[in-house]
Amino acid sequence: MKEKNIGSSLESLLREDGIYEEVTATALKRVLARQVTAAMTEKQFSKAEMARRMKTSRAALDRLLDPEYDSVTLSTLRKAAVAVGREIRLELV
Repeated sequence: MKEKNIGSSLESLLREDGIYEEVTATALKRVLARQVTAAMTEKQFSKAEMARRMKTSRAALDRLLDPEYDSVTLSTLRKAAVAVGREIRLELV
């Protein structure tokens, strides 16, 4: 039986289980959804107003705000950022 290092990091455990990338992507999407929601609240934008400013549908906005939906495009993220007066920053690390 293989012993696990009790002091190992969560990252190493997720990598060992082969789910690190999936878990990280899900966490990132949840953070983005919360940030967009917080910006909408700060600006006092309803979903209808936000969708109008993004020049998109409510359904597309709902997908962006859904933490489980992970197929959001950069174009949609850019539109959301512009609508609330923010920027998007991406980097490979």
